Amino acid sequence: MSIVVEDFHKIYDKTIAVAGLTFTVEPGEILGLVGPNGAGKTTTMRALAGILVPSRGRLTIDGHDLATDPVGAKQALAYVPDDPHLFDNLTVWEHFRFIAAAYRLSAEWTGHAELLLEQFELVEKRNEPTSTLSRGMRQKVAISCGYLHNPRVIMLDEPLTGLDPRGIRTMQESIRKRSEAGAAVMISSHLLSLVEDLCTSILVMHRGKMLLRGTLLELRQAIDASGRPESLEDLFFRLTEADPVDAATSIARGA
Repeated sequence: MSIVVEDFHKIYDKTIAVAGLTFTVEPGEILGLVGPNGAGKTTTMRALAGILVPSRGRLTIDGHDLATDPVGAKQALAYVPDDPHLFDNLTVWEHFRFIAAAYRLSAEWTGHAELLLEQFELVEKRNEPTSTLSRGMRQKVAISCGYLHNPRVIMLDEPLTGLDPRGIRTMQESIRKRSEAGAAVMISSHLLSLVEDLCTSILVMHRGKMLLRGTLLELRQAIDASGRPESLEDLFFRLTEADPVDAATSIARGA
């Protein structure tokens, strides 16, 4: 398993952000992490990225335990938050150079970087400071930098923010390509249409807990009370807006 989360808890003072979360993500899998605001999605991703320390539990990235081998875990990982912070005074190419130095990449990184510039339509922006770029362009730079060291685990928080239709298609194609090459991918998004179109599996969170974990194929085979196929949107609202007892009953019945 490329991502292993075991009994993960995160508590801030008396506030429980995540409680007892356990799941895995295999190589080649694209997991969609969905839930209302405050569900614990970003907290989970930030803990897996080594930014937050779990209150309890075990987190593993590509076989590296974040508690005992954080460097190994981060070398295998690309994490792009929903609002990536770039170095405003550095150009696009200087960002690539910085990442190459940080990961101690071989000289071949320049060829890979050139391909990423072309893929994400950044060739004409290569020598521009990122402070001059649009929100969508900055997103493309952040994703490209994340891809530069060929990570085996990729985590993206709202990856389509600020992108135009062409950028959205390019981003989706890049995610599929990385998955097909064996990377484990986890995407957090409020865009349920993106999750349904792109992801191979889904994890629904609410109030720090997992409500449902399954493949998209399993979810598409679900039937609602009226006997019609249930969309991901319908399922999402049924689980996250239902009475807790009703939701628990639905989950126990296999959603």
